[in-house]
Amino acid sequence: MKWMLKAPSSYSLDAVVQSHGWSQLDPFQILEPSGLSCVIGLSSDVAVRVSVSERKRGLAVSTAARLGSRQRARVEESLSWMLGLDQEFRTFYRAARDEPKLSRIPKEGWGRMLRSATFFEDVVKTILTTNTTWAGTIRMVSRLVNLYGVATAGDDHLKAFPSPERLAAASPDELRKETGLGYRAPYVSALAEGVASGSIDLDAIRESDLPTPELRKLLLSLKGVGPYAAATLLMLLGRYDYLPVDSWALKLVSTEWYDGEPVGKEEVESAFAHWGEWKALAYWFWDWELLKERSG
Repeated sequence: MKWMLKAPSSYSLDAVVQSHGWSQLDPFQILEPSGLSCVIGLSSDVAVRVSVSERKRGLAVSTAARLGSRQRARVEESLSWMLGLDQEFRTFYRAARDEPKLSRIPKEGWGRMLRSATFFEDVVKTILTTNTTWAGTIRMVSRLVNLYGVATAGDDHLKAFPSPERLAAASPDELRKETGLGYRAPYVSALAEGVASGSIDLDAIRESDLPTPELRKLLLSLKGVGPYAAATLLMLLGRYDYLPVDSWALKLVSTEWYDGEPVGKEEVESAFAHWGEWKALAYWFWDWELLKERSG
């Protein structure tokens, strides 16, 4: 089944796919030469693999399964969220054009951050990035999907990210043992149980129009979500007021402005304070000298 989705005029699918590491995590798969696929859960026991590629007229969408009208609408709603089709960055682009370290951003269509099919999936994946290597995150996510995800009708090996209900049915000890989540297992379990029972409303957080500081407090109230994870999730929600400061951010800022001398969170915040509501995007897409040194 194939159809087209409209995309903004400045849109770049490649820029979204490459925006951060989510495209390397199950159930995403990068398609060559240019495109992305993902297995999306449509219900508690139905999942479909969706492939997307860019065309002059917008985004070409295809599925192996034939979808009903409601299923197609569900897929389109998920893709709009995942690919940021409802976002626009004109204000950020105007500011970026005057900054040599960001001037490529408007021309190349950067700004949108790839999201998962659900905000629950985004929160779990973000928790699984904390205090581990990227290889560890990939491994934990893969095990969660393979063990608890719903398979597509055409391929038992293609599975969606597990629903809150499926993860809530597993005990923290089971999650720790079977998936290697370690200390994160109780956090994931508590989140899944809360969402499944209705005591945690992630959709309300996702759709909230609260001021960013108040939205950040809600995110920090979730077990396993600290300042770095909250800033990362705010970026996925389209809020860029807080910087995801970690050891890598400290190293980048140290190299860029302090000749390699040790810096702290204050120096990182100061470097991007003048970007205001766009500070996290400016940090994320900055043309860092350290990255040039590594690639050159």
